[in-house]
Amino acid sequence: MNAEQLVRRGVLAIAFAGLLAASAYAQSQDPTPQQQDLQKDKKDIRNDRKDLANDRADRHADQLDINHDKRDLNKDRAERNSDQRDINHDRRDLNKDRVDRNADQRDINRDKAQLARDDKKYGVSSAQAQSDRKDLRADRVDRNKDQRDINHDRTDLNKDRADRHADQRGVNQDKKDLSKDRKDRNQDQKDINKDKRDLHKDRRDLHHDKRGH
Repeated sequence: MNAEQLVRRGVLAIAFAGLLAASAYAQSQDPTPQQQDLQKDKKDIRNDRKDLANDRADRHADQLDINHDKRDLNKDRAERNSDQRDINHDRRDLNKDRVDRNADQRDINRDKAQLARDDKKYGVSSAQAQSDRKDLRADRVDRNKDQRDINHDRTDLNKDRADRHADQRGVNQDKKDLSKDRKDRNQDQKDINKDKRDLHKDRRDLHHDKRGH
């Protein structure tokens, strides 16, 4: 065997050894199906935890909204009930002032009739006629005051009715908001329950893949 053959064999041996080393390295770099399953299971678990944390945060935010809606609803109901009490009070005042105004009008009508009789019987300048005119002026003052009270009561009643209607609209809107937030909270709870099931399943898969069967 000459030197050239020795060199050639040495080169071939080195090349073959290199191929074996490269193949071994490639095999060590490519994960096995079991390793791939483990990696996928771990990734699924990380995603499940992330989803679970997000859904819990959403549920917590919805619960805060629900609490806020309840406070708004209670406040608007209290304001609406207060307005209704004001309306009832205004109605009583209005009815009382109308009764007073009607009584004053009857007094005025009586005073007019009495004045006409006394003017005819005793004369326009008589003491009786002067007294009748005085009573008539006083009754007209009372009647005009009662009419102003009636007008004021009507204004208050209209304002309190407008306030009550606005508060009722607020109550209705609060109920809608509360219903929507409760629906969102319940959906988030369903998502959380699903996330827990997914997490539990992915942990089982990981445990199963680690055991290799």
